[in-house]
Amino acid sequence: MRITIVGAGIFGLGHAWAAARHGHQVTVLERTARAEGASIRNFGMVWPIGQPPGEKLAIAMRSRELWLEFIAGSGIYHTSTGSVHLVTQPDEMAVLEEFASQARELGYCGRMLTRKEAAESTPAAQADKVCGGFFSPTEVGVDPPNALQGLANWLSETQGVTIKWKQTVVEVGDGWARTADRTRIESDLVIICGGQDLETLLPEVYVNSGIRRCKLQMLSTQPQPGGWKLGPMVASGLTLRHYEAFARCPSLPALRARVTQEAPELDRFGIHVMAAQHATGELILGDSHEYDDAISPFEREEIEALILRELQKFLTFPDWSISRRWQGIYAKHPTQMQFEAHPMPKVYVFTAPGGSGMTMSFGLADKFWNSL
Repeated sequence: MRITIVGAGIFGLGHAWAAARHGHQVTVLERTARAEGASIRNFGMVWPIGQPPGEKLAIAMRSRELWLEFIAGSGIYHTSTGSVHLVTQPDEMAVLEEFASQARELGYCGRMLTRKEAAESTPAAQADKVCGGFFSPTEVGVDPPNALQGLANWLSETQGVTIKWKQTVVEVGDGWARTADRTRIESDLVIICGGQDLETLLPEVYVNSGIRRCKLQMLSTQPQPGGWKLGPMVASGLTLRHYEAFARCPSLPALRARVTQEAPELDRFGIHVMAAQHATGELILGDSHEYDDAISPFEREEIEALILRELQKFLTFPDWSISRRWQGIYAKHPTQMQFEAHPMPKVYVFTAPGGSGMTMSFGLADKFWNSL
């Protein structure tokens, strides 16, 4: 079949790869000269440890498998050092212990770390602050801008996918897409990926979708001196409040209540802190979550200060100098792992994987094309 995909973010390219694996003729249309949206404005974490057990975890692990296949074929920069959750409070330790007690039977890998092991898991850990941790070997790190461009190049060079940059799609119909230069592209299927494209191309679908917008703030340090390495990607005890994987832990409500009482500003801005390192040696730090009408086009110094404050409670880096700051806005459905629609016989919509695009996109696309 002839497949036209609107959008060359991680979701669109994931669908392009899956369709090409099934032998289809694939064309991707992207309005900009390169990926510029939420797909490149993140940590670059393929993060199965955050997904709840069952279907979501299985999809995340399938995504990981596909990421490793792409990495092996393309040679792009990546880290396979896994992740470590480092905790500093007894209630955080209780949640981790509850998670660890059922992790293996639920499909997770990893193990609890003693205080000593946690302190030694990364040179960034403050040994006198951490009281334990959980190490997972499944997480993979990539540099989002380079990974997305590398993926586009690899799909073009090895998978037969045609990618047309600077092609703004202004209209879609049942089996066709029209670009701003009035070119009409006929297809057997049109796949729309990306919240912004949906809002402009099919506004009636978007307005009834339930999709929410989420803004995050992130920053990166200067490259760390002397070849210093973070090791595994790091998450704090605050992160236990954020990811669904920990939702069933009996001690989680008490942890949430303490944070709300002691630091309501963290709840106000949806802050939980993590760190990852890219090829240049810079550390990617974040992040925050503001939704819908609370979103403004301006970055908040208050949020950056809170992120740094929380990181400095349990981590230390040779150089904390900040070199870059940015924000990202992504689409998120409140109850579904992605938003799906089939508004016309030859048109499908896939968008809003929330903050899990890097983790889930390949697996979600694979699931769809296998079912089709």
